[in-house]
Amino acid sequence: MAKTSTPGRFYGLLRALYVPLGFRTRRSFFFFLIFAGALVVFSLIRLPLLFYSTVLCGPSPHFDCYYFDHFPAAQAGIRLHLGAILPAGILAALQFVPALQFKWAAVHRINGYIVIFLSAVGTVGAMMIARWSMGGGPDVQAGVVVLGIGFLVSLGLAWWNARVLQFEEHRKWMLRAWAYAGCIVTARFALVVSAAVISQQGYYAPIACERLASRYILGSEELVLARFPECAGYFSGANQNLIVAVEGDVGDMGGLGRAGFQAALLLTFGVSVYLSFLAHVVGVEVYIRLTPGENERLRTISYHRQVKAGFHNPGRAGLTADRLGDSSFFWAPREQKSK
Repeated sequence: MAKTSTPGRFYGLLRALYVPLGFRTRRSFFFFLIFAGALVVFSLIRLPLLFYSTVLCGPSPHFDCYYFDHFPAAQAGIRLHLGAILPAGILAALQFVPALQFKWAAVHRINGYIVIFLSAVGTVGAMMIARWSMGGGPDVQAGVVVLGIGFLVSLGLAWWNARVLQFEEHRKWMLRAWAYAGCIVTARFALVVSAAVISQQGYYAPIACERLASRYILGSEELVLARFPECAGYFSGANQNLIVAVEGDVGDMGGLGRAGFQAALLLTFGVSVYLSFLAHVVGVEVYIRLTPGENERLRTISYHRQVKAGFHNPGRAGLTADRLGDSSFFWAPREQKSK
């Protein structure tokens, strides 16, 4: 009796896992595990930040807590953002499980509305804190606006295409929406690399002496003056708005080095978001174009559902290229093409 090889046993177990979930290929299941899994894990890890006073801005506060504690709008924004977008990130992963889409369509639909609502609320919260987040520079504010608009527009188009039963377009826009949102996860890795790179090149960030002296960075007049003697004017009362140049350096994250660590993050956060966003935009478009079979399958389902619903132009009720663009290709189901 021949023994079953280890790879064969592994793929058999894998198939027993992904087939009940509705995945048609190992490839699509692996993509789901990697990208949806990363989003879920990231959201779960960040859930403790919902406890504002004890975790986010507790004994070891985030740098931006200086603004969250001093500006009510900033605190409301971060609470709104985290309280909505983290649950949305977890629930969104369920939307990409094929079995949920077709076997439990009502659950998929209800969960989808919840995800869209939470995503919209979370994006509003993100825009509320853009003025203060990671220094609130023009690059950061522009990045938040571009990412937020791209995310919400994609969600809106996904919702509209689902409403008119154009499922392949719904899939495309939902993939785009969460690919854009997921760039925040990639940005964390890009931030580590870029901050380490600029630490060797002598870049400086402007930081107010008041912020340096707060508990969020150095925490005392003595430590500030030991590292930045030019802040003496702030402590004497001569200039309460005094700002100093702080060299970005991630080499020492404690003590006096905490100021340099924050400066490095302030200098590189914006560029990390832009590079990650670009990578995700390109990546999701490549993936969509590499899965034409799934697109064809869903469009055929859309066609039959639209025929049943009495649509005048079945197969092209949504944002399809042969309806809105200049495509010379006129789509029809395969069974009609073969006649």
